[in-house]
Amino acid sequence: MESTATAPLPYHVPALLPEAMELLDIKPDGTYIDATFGGGGHSRAIIKLLGEKGRLFSFDRDLDAYVNRIDDERFTFVHGNFRHIENFMRFYGVEKVDGILADFGVSFHHFDTPERGFSFRHEAPLDMRMNQKAEKTASELLAEADESKLTGIFRSYADLKKPGAVVKAILNSRELSPILTTYQLSEAVKGALDPRQEKKEMAQVFQALRIAVNHEAEDLKLFLNSTLKVLKPGGRLVTLTYHSMEDRMVKNFMKTGNIEGKEIKDFYGNLATKWKLLTRKPLEASTEEVGRNPRSRSARLRAAELL
Repeated sequence: MESTATAPLPYHVPALLPEAMELLDIKPDGTYIDATFGGGGHSRAIIKLLGEKGRLFSFDRDLDAYVNRIDDERFTFVHGNFRHIENFMRFYGVEKVDGILADFGVSFHHFDTPERGFSFRHEAPLDMRMNQKAEKTASELLAEADESKLTGIFRSYADLKKPGAVVKAILNSRELSPILTTYQLSEAVKGALDPRQEKKEMAQVFQALRIAVNHEAEDLKLFLNSTLKVLKPGGRLVTLTYHSMEDRMVKNFMKTGNIEGKEIKDFYGNLATKWKLLTRKPLEASTEEVGRNPRSRSARLRAAELL
């Protein structure tokens, strides 16, 4: 009799893994940070390239990721937000590192675990917290935010054609009853979306709310600025982004040394950047990779070396 058991879903499948490793340019005896451990795919690839004296510190704010830790004395799992990498490295007695890798995508685990409330494909409490000890859930944010705050969220973090219509739909719905579940949010905003692109726009609504709940834009800004203090001269920063807001922040930072993209010039009129760009344009997943891993379609890989 054939078994009907299904294979467990992967915690996460990293996008552009070979390209990321090549750009990180691992030194066998170097010290590295994987700022977004998740399923550990990138960390395992880094460990394979390290020698006996190499070290890897991998961060994740979600304690669920701890089950994927690597049994290796060169590896340290850090349960914390990557915005605090400078403080954590000081705690571990590390002054500077040779490279930092950060994959800002949400792990498959979060989308595929219904009770976490990240996906409109499952009926679940509208939670969306990466750190389950964080104070405010997505449903609480929707209940408390005024029209101005909601408008800011859906304009900044979603590429929607009509963010205002989505906000009005949420305000009208919550007047009748609280929006407590993923399905209730889906039903509330459905009429405000383009029916020809309903799934795409619904994903953008959920994405924007997730970014707001987890303070992802603020975390990214603090993280990027911290890399200037944590990396050695010649150290490399490699990032994977999945949203235009994230990619714009990283692009500006690597080009100009600041999140806003302000081109500050020296006395001679040269751009006073702190980085040497290793990717003039972001690398994207190949057709073959997208076929194997459809979620890699929106990945954008950028890398720079600290001068």
